[in-house]
Amino acid sequence: MSANSYDVIVIGAGHNGLVTAAYLAKAGQKVLVVEAGEQPGGAAQTREFAKGFRVSSVAHILHALHPKVIGDLGLEQHGLKATAHRIGTSAMLPGGARLDLTADKAATQASIAKFAPADALAYHPRMERLVRLAGALGSFLMKTPPSPSPSSNDFQTKLALGMFAFKLRMMGKKDMLELSRILTINVADLANDFFESDILKGLLGMEATLGVYLGPRSPNTVFNLLYRLASMDAKHGQGGLYLPQGGMGAVIDALVKSAEAAGVTIRTNAPVGHILIEKEVAVGVVLANGEEIRAPTVASSADPQRTLLHLVQPGNLDTEFLRRMRHLRMNGCVAKVHLALDGLPEAFKQAQGRMVFAPSTNYVERAFDCAKYGRVSDNPALEIVIPTLADPGLAPSGKHVASILCQYAPYKLRATSPDEARAQVLERTLNVLDQIAPGMRKQVSASEVLTPHDLEATFNLSGGQWHQGEVTLDQVFFLRPAASFQQYRMPLPGLWLCGAGAHPGGNVSGAAGANAAREILKYLKGRRGHAA
Repeated sequence: MSANSYDVIVIGAGHNGLVTAAYLAKAGQKVLVVEAGEQPGGAAQTREFAKGFRVSSVAHILHALHPKVIGDLGLEQHGLKATAHRIGTSAMLPGGARLDLTADKAATQASIAKFAPADALAYHPRMERLVRLAGALGSFLMKTPPSPSPSSNDFQTKLALGMFAFKLRMMGKKDMLELSRILTINVADLANDFFESDILKGLLGMEATLGVYLGPRSPNTVFNLLYRLASMDAKHGQGGLYLPQGGMGAVIDALVKSAEAAGVTIRTNAPVGHILIEKEVAVGVVLANGEEIRAPTVASSADPQRTLLHLVQPGNLDTEFLRRMRHLRMNGCVAKVHLALDGLPEAFKQAQGRMVFAPSTNYVERAFDCAKYGRVSDNPALEIVIPTLADPGLAPSGKHVASILCQYAPYKLRATSPDEARAQVLERTLNVLDQIAPGMRKQVSASEVLTPHDLEATFNLSGGQWHQGEVTLDQVFFLRPAASFQQYRMPLPGLWLCGAGAHPGGNVSGAAGANAAREILKYLKGRRGHAA
């Protein structure tokens, strides 16, 4: 095998690409990872945005990294302290009033009781049931979706379909019926059914819509809520919310060490120009500088549109399949705001590690109304983290970093330019922060705004969609990224998807990368057996 030839080439050194590479290398494959950026990590890296101030680039809270991935790849032995700083959630109101949700049930009940005594009694039983329902779905995160095609005679496929139905039935009749009732409804109706207080309803609405182009009254939003809650079961995620020491880049550092220990070669500043195809088979990649690297297996952790519409040159894929790829919903709607702070208002020091400003269902819905018409929300909903409270090394001594998700800032703008949208996101975010903690604006010494257009340009996320396609019922499980191609293997022989655009979707979980590696190895084993 020549120096420019490998068993597998993985496109993209985001967390899923690194997971795939590490699993394959541990199984004896010679693996090369090619990354367009200056450092591995993609949207999960820790980067400096102002002199001395570092922050997690997009994802900023760890909750979904799968325990099996951590164990299989020895990430804790490679330095990951995944559960070093557990955080709660503070639902914030104008003027600094807040509702605190923590691992302390009694304290949480007391905090909720200030707003609605009935909700204090209802909160834990109802959320625990939602987590239990989500856990039933979470059991499929690390499994390959079976093909529902009636023409399939694959025994394993039929067994998987049967196990799926069996798992749901084993939830018990009441839970199964409840899951059937709520799966397709909107979260506004669910919140009205569960709680009395606007502040809890608004928080639930934010949880169910964060990262998707939907409002609380849109169908599918309860499914997105369950998808997020699946990681709150320690069997399928972290079992809580955590700030990793060193930011999300600490996850990437551990993955890089694990991959390199297994023999993976990682090349940065190596953007792929196109996938090399010979006789209708993917046989490697051609870098943007013209360098050709060959491998019989190419696994792309880039999103489906970038992989199949840009890296695969025209004329190599079926037109109906391409039509499906073009119509994937990739309309990013969240901007990331980073603030360098000279000081911190008392309201933020006293709150839990994660703060959410979504005072009511109507507030979040009105924020979405702006996005529906191609505008940045006049009054956005926010998720705020001050990582320096737990990890002061991310900023100069005595100073702080704020990492904020601003919802909604749509990719598809109508009468606003991307530059205007960027300025609007910053100004409107600061307006909201001043409502929570008056004087916050005066503490800001530097800022960075990443709109969905910036996320696309910086991290190659089509449409600025961080999940590589919205996580909704018509774009998950059997249908991700498309019917008949839900098992990571693409219609072009030799080409596989291993990123969030494949099952089970987004979040820093590593599940898509692990699943793709398993399917690649299964295919290679079958091919060797057939050749013998």
